[in-house]
Amino acid sequence: MDAKLQSQVLIESLPYLRKFHGETVVIKYGGHAMKDEALKAAFARNIALLKLVGIHPVVVHGGGPQIGNMLEKLEIRSEFREGLRVTDDATMNVVEMVLVGSVNKDIVNQINRAGARAVGLSGKDGMLLHAEKKAMVVTRENQPPEIIDLGNVGRVTRVETTLIFSLMKDGFVPVIAPVGVDDEGHTYNINADAVAGAVAGALRARRLIMLTDVAGVLDPEGKLIQSGIRSKTAGTIQSYEFEFSVRDPELARRLMLEGGRSVELHYKEYFGALPWRGFTKFVVDSVVSSSPAPSRQGAAPAPGAGLSEL
Repeated sequence: MDAKLQSQVLIESLPYLRKFHGETVVIKYGGHAMKDEALKAAFARNIALLKLVGIHPVVVHGGGPQIGNMLEKLEIRSEFREGLRVTDDATMNVVEMVLVGSVNKDIVNQINRAGARAVGLSGKDGMLLHAEKKAMVVTRENQPPEIIDLGNVGRVTRVETTLIFSLMKDGFVPVIAPVGVDDEGHTYNINADAVAGAVAGALRARRLIMLTDVAGVLDPEGKLIQSGIRSKTAGTIQSYEFEFSVRDPELARRLMLEGGRSVELHYKEYFGALPWRGFTKFVVDSVVSSSPAPSRQGAAPAPGAGLSEL
């Protein structure tokens, strides 16, 4: 980054440094975003910088690719249903070993080397993530509902925040692996996005930021819903060209439910990308309109279509 760009980014950053000073920001760090060593080091430096300027980052990480690699080495077959890993007892042991014993400690080490102080946690530490078994029902047209048994896959029912707040008060960065436990001590594999959302809500975090190599929510053809071309009306996005960020969790959830539809979005354009805005310079703040997309013969259902939780 040249000196001119550095100065411009710094000038733009100052109001946000004041705005977010003393605030909690939860960052979900996806397993696919951990493949490049340079990016891993850059992530750790950004976390250390947030801590240095008085922001309180909390990291929740995934590790799907790393789990898949270990299962392959151990010759344990992976099964996915509706995009979720079916987790039997053998798979659960590997999930916990990889997430808690390997990925978590690597992230902690990277952040410590960058100059901050990080502490690794799993949902079992201090009963941090209370969980229960997750079941799903798939509904298809003209067919009875199908109940899917995902094995040891869970959902968060409660987040114990005392330990997290205690660590933040003492200047540490909590790094949380998405492994939960129920009152009987049963261990669950939990989707890291869901854990990050639950932790952000429990901590009343100012921002929830998702880091992943997936560009965003996809439509039935695999195109980005969150990318678009500027329409004739300034400040709106209509189709597929550039990436943007969403600050409001409720708006993000709404967009996830808009898969396969034509959505016109209102956005604000900033000079550059900053971590607390979601790493893009376009920030969507509202949905202008939503309508059914033109039908495409043979198109697959939108991601998540027909799914409901029990």
